Amino acid sequence: MRIDIWSDYACPFCYIGKRRLENALSQFPNRDQVEVVFRSFQLDPHAKLNETQSIHEMLASKYGMTIEKAKAMNAQLAEQAQEVGLDFQFDSMKHTNTFDSHRLSHFASSKGKGAEMSERLLRAYFTDSLNLGDRSVLATLAAEVGLDQAEVAAMLETEAYTAEVNGDIEEGSRLNITGVPFFVFNNKYALSGAQPGPVFTEVLDTVWAEEQAGPTLQVVGNGKAEVSTDDGCADGSCNI
Repeated sequence: MRIDIWSDYACPFCYIGKRRLENALSQFPNRDQVEVVFRSFQLDPHAKLNETQSIHEMLASKYGMTIEKAKAMNAQLAEQAQEVGLDFQFDSMKHTNTFDSHRLSHFASSKGKGAEMSERLLRAYFTDSLNLGDRSVLATLAAEVGLDQAEVAAMLETEAYTAEVNGDIEEGSRLNITGVPFFVFNNKYALSGAQPGPVFTEVLDTVWAEEQAGPTLQVVGNGKAEVSTDDGCADGSCNI
C-alpha cells in the first residue's frame, strides 16, 4: 500500500494529521508493507525568508481578525497538538518561505532519509522555533538525521530539486488540492485534513482488504449472445 501525503512544513494540521496517521499505522498489522511518500505543497509561496510578523500577526492579517482572536485559535491548535504528543510553540515560531525545506525533503528522500527529514523539519518549525528559510539551519538539521551537512549546504545553493517540488505542487493542483494535509491511498482514496485516528484506521483496513482481494470481474448484459455456431462457441461463451 502506498500513501502520498501533500503537506507543508508551516502547516500545523499537517503535523497533527501526520501523527494521527502514524498512530493508526502503529496498530495496523501490515505496517511494514505500507510506503509513505511526502509530497510538497506551499500554503504561502510568497512568504519572505525572514518575515518580521509573528505567527499571530500573520494569521490576523491573513484572515482579517484581531490578534487576540488569532492567539485564541493558536491556543486551541496547541491543545490539539498536545493530544497527540506534540508541543507547539506559537509565540516564538518563525514564519518563513518553505520552498528550500521542500527541496531538502526531496534530497533526503533520494538518500533514504525522507521520513526522518520530514519529521525533523516539522519539529524544528513548530517546537524548536527555527527558521526553515535559513539554509544553514536546514543543513544543520540534515546532519542531525544522518545526511552530509556540507553536501546539503552545497545542494541548497543550487536549483537542485526545484523541479521535483514544483512537480508535486502541479500534481496537487491537477488533483484540485487546495488545502493540506491531503492523503492519497493507492492513488484511489483520498482524505483531506487532520482526520481523527479511527478514520485513518478505517481507510487502511478498506484499502488493504481491497488490495488483497485483487481485481474482480463483473458480468454485464443479459448473459446471452445472439450467436450460435458449431465451432464450440454457443450461448455467448466458448468451450474448449
